[in-house]
Amino acid sequence: MARLNLVAANPQKEIKPRVAKAPRPVVVPASNDDFKDHFINRNGVVYAGSHVIIDLWEATGLDNRELLETALIDAVQAAGATLLHIHLHKFEDGGGISGVAVLAESHISVHTWPEKGFAAFDVFMCGDAQPMKALDVFKKAFNPGRVVVGEHKRGVL
Repeated sequence: MARLNLVAANPQKEIKPRVAKAPRPVVVPASNDDFKDHFINRNGVVYAGSHVIIDLWEATGLDNRELLETALIDAVQAAGATLLHIHLHKFEDGGGISGVAVLAESHISVHTWPEKGFAAFDVFMCGDAQPMKALDVFKKAFNPGRVVVGEHKRGVL
């Protein structure tokens, strides 16, 4: 960067422009009992959390707000997570429901298409929670004919 000569109160003094330093990534140690970051350390892999993607096909009850809310609450409990808030929006004219359960450990989001018999759940949790345990709750609540599940580790160090 070129040096600038700026005239200030003291015209003899050269003022150098400040250049902001780029932020440096924070390194999270594999285990640190004094700092509770809720990262997971399993089999030598350290990561923020598991993101489980659940697709339910040929499912029923996908337009039932009360059933969906109960299933979310039950899934949170089964996974050992902490529910902070649920917000669900039911679309008019037989449409589906979109919503989220906000957790201390992250979230569960859902979007349903009752006319297609399809529901998309994203279950992302950190710490000691077990997001895969939500799957059995959703299967029991919505009785799908077909289930597709994927899991991704988020924030791998």
